[in-house]
Amino acid sequence: MKYSILIQWSEKDRVYVASLPEWGKYARTHGETYEEALENAKEVLEDLVYGYEQMGKPLPEPQTLQVA
Repeated sequence: MKYSILIQWSEKDRVYVASLPEWGKYARTHGETYEEALENAKEVLEDLVYGYEQMGKPLPEPQTLQVA
């Protein structure tokens, strides 16, 4: 799967927040460490793909990085 995972530190929450941009603004998770946030994001991504496939919904198009 070639989906984006954006991981950022949240000073307010004191955790790393992982977002899945192709899946909408509510597709987020977190972790106390960068690695934990990444692993949680991978699990959320797997669940989203599985759920979409079970419902017969088309998967979002993966974004690609445009390098100049």
